[in-house]
Amino acid sequence: MATDPLSAIPEAFFEHVESFLAWLELERGLSSNTISAYARDLAQYTQHLKKQGVADWATAGESDLSAWTAHLSEAGYARSSQARKLSAIRMLARHLVREGIRPDDFTELVSTPKLSRKLPEVLTHNELKHLLEAPTTNTPHGLRDRAMLELFYSSGLRVSELCGILLQAINLDDGYVRVFGKGSKERIAPIGSAAVAAVRDYLAGARPHFVKAKTGSELFLSQQGKGISRKMIWVLIKQYALKAGIKKPIKPHLLRHSFATHLLEGGADLRAIQEMLGHSDISTTQIYTSVQSARLADEHALYHPRSKNG
Repeated sequence: MATDPLSAIPEAFFEHVESFLAWLELERGLSSNTISAYARDLAQYTQHLKKQGVADWATAGESDLSAWTAHLSEAGYARSSQARKLSAIRMLARHLVREGIRPDDFTELVSTPKLSRKLPEVLTHNELKHLLEAPTTNTPHGLRDRAMLELFYSSGLRVSELCGILLQAINLDDGYVRVFGKGSKERIAPIGSAAVAAVRDYLAGARPHFVKAKTGSELFLSQQGKGISRKMIWVLIKQYALKAGIKKPIKPHLLRHSFATHLLEGGADLRAIQEMLGHSDISTTQIYTSVQSARLADEHALYHPRSKNG
C-alpha cells in the first residue's frame, strides 16, 4: 500500500503545503496523480530544509534551495527530474507570497537546469497506414480496435482521453468528440471521415457484443463490458505495430505525435494544432516544428546533390 507523501512533511511546513495542494486541486483542477507528484517533491524538499535547520517557510531562503538542487545533481537525478522538482517549489513559493506568508519569492534567482529536449519519434504516413489497417474488420474485436486506432490518430488524443470517451460525447454527424484533457479541461476534437466510418461500424457491428448487464456509457469496451484500460490500449498498439512490420519502439503517444507532425507538414496553423492537442502553452506545440525541420534536414542530406559524398 502506497504511503501518503503528506505524512513525510515535517510539522513546521505541513500546513502551507497542505493549503497549496488544496489550491492545486480546487483552483487549478489538477488530477490526483499530479497532486501526489507535487506532494512527493515537496516532502523531499521539506525534509532537506529540516536537516538544514530551517525553522519554517518564512525563513527558507534561496541558498537552501540552491544547496538542494546541487544535492540532486550530485545524487544523479536527471535534469528533467531536477527541473520538475524545482517547478513544484517555484509554484509553492508563489503561493506563499500570494497568501502573505512571505513578502518575496525565494526561488526567483535560482536557475532551472537546462534540458536538451528530445524530439518526439513519429510514424511515417506509410507506417500509419499499415498500423491502422492491421486490425481485421471481420470480428467484433477487430472492428473495435480499428475504430480506436482511427479515432486515436484522427483526433490526436491522449490515451487517457481515448479511454474516457462516453457515447454522449461523440457526434459522428458533425464529426467531433468532446474530451477532457489534463486538469479536467474540456475541448472539442475534430474527427476525420475515416475515423467516423470506423466508429460507426464499431457501434453497429461490435459494441453490442461487449455490452454486459452493468456496462456504462464508455465508448470503447473491454471483453468484460467495462471501459477499455490504458494498459490494454498499450498492449494492442504494440501487437498491431508488430503485425504491421513497424520496427521503431511503439508507445500510444506516438500516434498523437504523428497526428501533430502530419498536420504541420500538411500546412496546418500551429495555433490550430495547439487547440486540437489541448496544449495550454504554444511552446509545447512548437516542438513539432523542430521535428519537421529535422526531417527536412535529413531529406536534404539524402537527396540534395551538394550534400552527397563524392
